[in-house]
This record gives sequence, structure tokens and C-alpha cells, in this order.
Amino acid sequence: MMRQFELVERVTRYNPDVDENILNKAYVYAMKAHGNQTRASGDPYFTHPLEVAAILTDLKVDTSTIVAALLHDVIEDTSVTREEVERLFGHDIAELVAGLTKLKKLDLVVKEAAQAENLRKLLLAIVSDIRVLLVKLADRLHNMRTLHYVKPEKRQRIAEETNDIYAPLAGRMGMQAMREELEDLAFKTLSPEKHQLIVERLEALRHKLDHMGVSRVGNGDFVATIEREIEATLRNKAIDARVSGRQKAPYSIHRKTERKAIEFEQLSDIYGFRVVVETVEDCYRALGALHTAYSVVPGRIKDYISTPKSNDYRSIHTTVIGPGGQRIEMQIRTKDMNLIAEYGIAAHALYKDGSFVARDEQGHVRLSAESRAYEWLRRTVERLAVGSSPEEFLEHTKLELFHDQVFCLTPKGALIPLPRGATAIDFAYAVHTDVGNQCVGCKINGSLSTLTSKLSNGDEVEIIRSKAQVPPAAWENIAVTGKARYEIRRATRTAVRNQYAGFGRLILQGAFARAGKEFADDKLEAVLKRLARASVEDVLAAVGRNEMKDIDVIKAVYPDWRDERAGVKQPLRRKADSEGWILGRARSGIMFRLAGGKAKNGVALPIRGLKSDLPIRFSPNGGALPGDRIVGILMPDEGIVIYPIHAAALKAFEDQPERWLDVQWNLDADQDMRFPARLELTTINEPGSLAQVTQVIAENDGNIDNLKMSRRSPESTDIAIEIEVWDLKHLNAIIAQLKTKKTISRVRRISE
Repeated sequence: MMRQFELVERVTRYNPDVDENILNKAYVYAMKAHGNQTRASGDPYFTHPLEVAAILTDLKVDTSTIVAALLHDVIEDTSVTREEVERLFGHDIAELVAGLTKLKKLDLVVKEAAQAENLRKLLLAIVSDIRVLLVKLADRLHNMRTLHYVKPEKRQRIAEETNDIYAPLAGRMGMQAMREELEDLAFKTLSPEKHQLIVERLEALRHKLDHMGVSRVGNGDFVATIEREIEATLRNKAIDARVSGRQKAPYSIHRKTERKAIEFEQLSDIYGFRVVVETVEDCYRALGALHTAYSVVPGRIKDYISTPKSNDYRSIHTTVIGPGGQRIEMQIRTKDMNLIAEYGIAAHALYKDGSFVARDEQGHVRLSAESRAYEWLRRTVERLAVGSSPEEFLEHTKLELFHDQVFCLTPKGALIPLPRGATAIDFAYAVHTDVGNQCVGCKINGSLSTLTSKLSNGDEVEIIRSKAQVPPAAWENIAVTGKARYEIRRATRTAVRNQYAGFGRLILQGAFARAGKEFADDKLEAVLKRLARASVEDVLAAVGRNEMKDIDVIKAVYPDWRDERAGVKQPLRRKADSEGWILGRARSGIMFRLAGGKAKNGVALPIRGLKSDLPIRFSPNGGALPGDRIVGILMPDEGIVIYPIHAAALKAFEDQPERWLDVQWNLDADQDMRFPARLELTTINEPGSLAQVTQVIAENDGNIDNLKMSRRSPESTDIAIEIEVWDLKHLNAIIAQLKTKKTISRVRRISE
């Protein structure tokens, strides 16, 4: 266990003005607070916060962060209170410890929905003080280093969570060394056989290359040989450089071979060499010198100095053919760039008398303005307020965390960073949400292209827009970025909601008119609490979806109103007449016989509430199904037409209440009758998409009567299908199955 003076010495190396007294005080206080507590390994529990503090000294963080690391478990795991910590160590440290205590309580190792909500809380906590994240990552790193002491089932869950959340979050914050170690430790737990295989192959390659080093310079270390060669090459060009080599981590090798579907031997960056120089000019001079000395691998030059990554990373990457034909990657950067590459957001911490100087108006500790990684974090947290579900937020955040970028240009020269594999749709949403929602086409490097085209580094993309456009739901399956997927999903939800709200408005306008009452939005606004809705639009949409009855809305607005038609809303008082028919009352007030109606062709229809001597039929376009709420409309020359209550055609009869009949289904248990329904689908133009549609309908015992296809755009096709089903439940099952198919972006029932 690290001794008290050793911790002070570690901090003093990078911060000579450290307050040694507060470090010593925190060391002793935490050690006493944890007392005889032990970890799963059997070690004293205090070794954990001590190791977390040691990890943070490598990141060169401020004294308050080191103290918070020592104390980060005392409130949660001991009898210590927040008030006591504030009294002894001050408000700043108490806030940090309290923030870390909340995060400890989150326990992200849970089911996905809960994990998503907890991730929200995690990001909200760390955005208020970025030092919370530094301690949390160091805490996770030490727990991963000692994971082998934990029970196997819990070990698996912690490793998955580390790989899903903490490792990519460290990478997104620019802390690459910590990311690599977290990934590798998780990989070793989740796939021990694959990890061991890669380790063995790396060891074999190392032995092979070391033998080459012996024959060249009498030294058995291949990496050391190359380091000296590069330094000598640059020294001959009067470039002062520090060169260090490293071997790619097993998990990084596994991920790259899986992603690119290549063999171990095909990797070009198993060995990488970092070249650190003084100035930006020296970076480009060193690039020229190395390209002169070694054969260059075409297409492997990446300039992240002129176009930095979104986590602030800056460097020039190039791949060359080294000794023995081995490909090696060179990373050329200045000392300042190397600091950012090693420590990420921690490198932006500015010190003055042992504390951060970058704070906002509320006193929250921020990073310096140059930190683009922190800007990403802030933007991500801003999206927490827009009302997405926890699962959607988790999906979006994971997509943003796993980020391998390409850089594209707008026609005006603005640089847009995107994940590799992004399409023109992603580009449009990266520019602005409105640009994405309105895009109908694009030009890539001056040529018309499809919106599904994948973008490459340096592409100039011009988006063609139309205000009449609504983004198809199919785009969600095409988009790569979390932002694009989220905005597409939100736009399609909004469009559907607006349709329901419009329908609900029509229903209420007619209902209020029949009741002889005034309908107005301000009257609905006044009774929102009574209707348990947040807005007028919510009320309208609920009525449109048939989640709220129009009569309930009228009663909420006009509490004293009494429905004169209440008889049809309540269970009917029934009696049999001389012929055995049951009598009831229609909406118009006419007495009618409750009996099975007869269609024009003489087939009995399972409807109650119709005059038996009138012919009846279903509306021709997407008629009603058992399970729908239905109404009958008296037609002078046709008898009675049955409509589902949500049919748009009913609008034409709103001012003719005398023609409306309240009717109900009268199905026997052994009823053997199918009913017509219409569906409208939008599919992605891929081979087999129509086959998937027909297969789903067939497998679910549906019968296709008619089918019509029309090309909506180069990417999608609209399909109108007339099918026969048993009832509404049967139709909904088919719709649910269709929605699971990736090639089907939209499915809706049509009732005209």
C-alpha cells in the first residue's frame, strides 16, 4: 500500500505548490473512516481510494481532485456525513465527494432501461464539474484491475458496462491510454480465449522482429531499433525529436480485424511510433524526412493537425514499410499535442494556487474554452431536456461514443466531422436539424447523388431542401449518427401526432356543435388539469387516437351539460317484442330493432343495432373490423353503410346527426368471416423487400386481395395492400410483425 509521504511526493512532482497538509489530512481521515473494511481481494478497503488517487496523479490533476479521490467512498460506505466533509475540507471538495457518492449509488450494472436512465444522471453530474468524471474513470480503472476477485456473474456485467460506457467515454474525452486499458481489461474478461490468442500471436511476431533487430544492430529489441533509426533520420535533418514505440493493444487488434474483416497479418499498425517535436512546422518537416527514408503506404496519411478530432486530438498519422517489410504507423505531434493525446480533458485543467481557474457563472468547474471534448459532453447533456426515452438516449449516446471520423465540407467551406460510414442524411442533420428534416436530395462533389451515399474524407456535400418534406421513417435505419436517428424519430413522431391532433379537432368540433356548445382552444386550455393532459395538442391527439371520448371533453369544459343521447351511452333497457326482437334507441331517436342485418347479397353481417329491413354494407375503402368502434350512416338510396369511428369519410356527415346510428358488433364465438382492411407501407428499395411483406401476411394467416406499388424516391417505395383479416387484433398482429422488418420503414392502416 502506498505510504502517505509517497502520495505527497507523486503530487509534488508536477505541482510543487501543493498543499501537503490537506493531502496528509485526507489520507489519515479516509484511512480511519474505512477502518477494518476490506475488499473482495481481502485487502484493506482504503487501498482502493488510495490507488484511485495514484491513478489521478498520473493525470496531473489538481489537489482538490486528489483529496476527493481519497474521500470518494466515505459518505456512501462509512458513517461520515457530507456536512462533516465540508467542515473539515471545504465546500469545493465536499461538492466533489457528494457528486461521486450520487454516482456510486447509480450502480449502472442493471437492465438496459435502468442503465439508460442512470447514464443520464451520470452525464448530468459530470457536466456540472468535469473533475467528477476524472475520479469516476480512475475509480472504474482500479476496479477493473482487480476484477478477477469479483464473483464471475458480476464480473461479466461490470466488464460489459465498462466496454459499453466507460471505455468509450474515456476515449471521447481524449483519454486514450485509459480507454485502451479499460477496453483490454474488459476484453480479457468477456473473451478470454480470443484475448489469449492475440497475445500469443503478438508475442510470436515480437520474437520474429527481435531476431531481425539482432542481425541489424546487435540488439534483440525491434522497437528500440526503430526508435533509434527514426531519431537518427530526423537528427540528420536538424529536427529535435523524442521517439517512443508501442505495440497495439489486444482489444484494438480484435476490434479492427472484426470491423474490417481482415487477418492479423494484414494489420498495418500493430506497431506504432510516436514522434514528438517542438513546433507545428517541425511536424511537417518530420513527415517529409520520414517519407524520404521509408516507403509510404498509399492512402494512409491522416492530418489531424489541420482537422482535429472532436475530442481535441491533433497529430499527423502516416504508415510506412519498416524493416523486414513490417508496416509501422508514425504519429507526429508537438509536445502540447502529445499532452492532450495522453491526458485528454485532464490536460485542459489550469492551475492557480492549487485550484482550477475555469469556472462558469454558477461556480461550476469547466474546462478551458479550447476543449472540444467538453463541448461534445455539454451538447449531449443538452439533449437530455428534449424528452426522449431513456432507451433512445442510451442508443444515441453509445452511437456518439463509438466515433471514428471522416471530415466533409459544406459548399461554403465549413468542416463537418462525421462517423465513418455516415451518409448524406447524417451530414444534413449535422449541419442543422431543419436541414435534415427538409432534405430531399444532395450533390456530392458537384454531382447529384442519393441521400444514402456514404461519405469520404474531403467530400463537399450540398443538401437540396424542400419545406414540404417530412423525413421518412426509413431514414432511421440508414442514418449512422445518434443525432440523425433521434431527430428522424422525433420528426416522424411529430408528424403522426399532428395527424391525430387534426383528426381529434374534427371530432371535437362536430361533437361540440351537436351539443350546441362553443368549441375553442382557450376553453380546452382552461380544463387541461381536469383532462390530465399537458397541452391542447395532447387533448386533441388523445381524442384522435380514441384514447379520450369526445363526450368527456364536453363535460370537462361544460360541467353542467347533460347529454340528451345518454341512453345510447348506457347499457340499454331491453325487452322482447312479439317477434322476439330486442328494442333499442338510435342516435336519431328512432326506435329500431336490434338484430342481425342483411347485406345486399343476402349474407348476414354480425352487426347489432340495425333495422332489419334495410340493406347494409361496409364502407368500400378500408372498412371496419371487429374490435373497432363503429357507426352506421343511413344513405337514402343505399341503406346503411358501416364505418369505423376514425374514418375520415364521417366528416361529411357531421352536420347530419339524424343519419347516424349507434351500432355494435355481434360476433359468435364460432364466427367464420374475414373482413377487408387496407394498409399503406413504405419500404426501402432493396432486393426481397416485397417478399418480406407478403411473407409476414401469409405467416400470420392474412389474405392479400390487391396490391399496388409506386416509387416514392430512389431510396423508397410506397405499397398499398388490401387484405382480409379476422378482426382488429389480427390486423394489429400483422402490422406489429411488419414493423419489425428492417426494410419496412412505415406501416399504417388506411380508413377513408
